[in-house]
Amino acid sequence: MIRAFLLSIGQLGDPAFLRVLAKSLALTIVLLVALGGLTWFAAERIAVAWGASAGTGHLAGALAVLGAVAASWLLFRAVAIAVMSIFAEEIVVAVEAKHYPQALTAARHVGFGRSLALGLGSAARAILVNLVILPLYVVLLVTGVGTALLFFVVNGWLLGRDLGEMVAVRHVAPEAMRGWRRTSAGSRFVLGLAGTGLFMVPVVNLIAPVLGAAMATHLFHRKAAA
Repeated sequence: MIRAFLLSIGQLGDPAFLRVLAKSLALTIVLLVALGGLTWFAAERIAVAWGASAGTGHLAGALAVLGAVAASWLLFRAVAIAVMSIFAEEIVVAVEAKHYPQALTAARHVGFGRSLALGLGSAARAILVNLVILPLYVVLLVTGVGTALLFFVVNGWLLGRDLGEMVAVRHVAPEAMRGWRRTSAGSRFVLGLAGTGLFMVPVVNLIAPVLGAAMATHLFHRKAAA
């Protein structure tokens, strides 16, 4: 894992990495701003529909946006990885071209439709799983036991799958994907924990999706060669 991280850091100046970083950050920011606007609008309309005054509707909208800001880490992580899935092939190709040229020649191209499906699936899993577990987060928060640990483990598991699949779809046949998920569960979990840690560090979290995709590529090929 440490070697994968260091190799990924060493390639951050690669033009392909910089292009994907710029595109993914720009699209992530646009989507988050749009999500905030939609949250405000929806909360206002719901409040007014329930008989609230216009002023109360504005307040409901503001509170809804504040709630979204409070959940900003999860929203940023979900949107950023979903966006990264769209551009991930560029990162994987760059890493393979530099470190695993033989694997690059045997890889299959992942079309936009498949990349978009991976991204949407990633965002949906991140949001839905955390919402399902939210009551347990609250209980643990009240008791002061293990909230952060549970959050870290759950999102590490989710992120490991997301990052791993960005690479696996280029090399693993669709019918073999379930078997790959089973045999790679341990290494993907460790990868997910590392990626979750990167997302928790200010500033570093901006490049975490790119670093995660690069690290996933190294780990996939190191495991394949083992």
